[in-house]
Amino acid sequence: PPQMVLRFALHIYDDDTNGHHHGTNGSASKCIVHPLASFFHLFFRVVAIVAYLLCDWISENFASCFVVIITLLSFDFWSVKNVTGRLLVGLRWWNQIDEDGKSLWVFEAKKVRHCAEARIFWLGLIICPLIWTFFFFTSLFSLKIKWLSLVVASISLQVANLYGYLRCKAVGEDGQPADIRSFSGQHLLQRHTVFKQIIYTTCF
Repeated sequence: PPQMVLRFALHIYDDDTNGHHHGTNGSASKCIVHPLASFFHLFFRVVAIVAYLLCDWISENFASCFVVIITLLSFDFWSVKNVTGRLLVGLRWWNQIDEDGKSLWVFEAKKVRHCAEARIFWLGLIICPLIWTFFFFTSLFSLKIKWLSLVVASISLQVANLYGYLRCKAVGEDGQPADIRSFSGQHLLQRHTVFKQIIYTTCF
């Protein structure tokens, strides 16, 4: 049977709109240029967390809570992957099939300097999965098995985007595609500059 071959492609380009958004003093980098995208970057994931916390008081039907939360996180996954990542930090990743039927992972990086928006993006992308991880342990220790399945599904949706954008940023740091044989979780963790830049962006 034919073997799936994974390849990486990288597009790095400048933001042609920088001249419209940034003055000579760089003050625009401290403001929010895309307020609607910034709002929806946090809206679905925050509402999903609130819905999880209030499910016991709002409804005793686990199925309805499950559907509502997964629907919210599905909207969040789509909006973060296809809209807010591109607008707020200039990163985008996706998978496509080329003419030979091979799976191609594409990473796109655009140079943007909206520090406030980057801070919102990375804080939301990192903190929310940590909150769901906390819910995982609370459900595990309290032996709430059905809620545990919901939390695992929620973590999967949240971590997928986080891992995808970390890979995208890691590849963008080198300016060239990564080798599929060596690009693993360990390879990502070895790129200290990626995490240093994210920490610096969110804290300063």
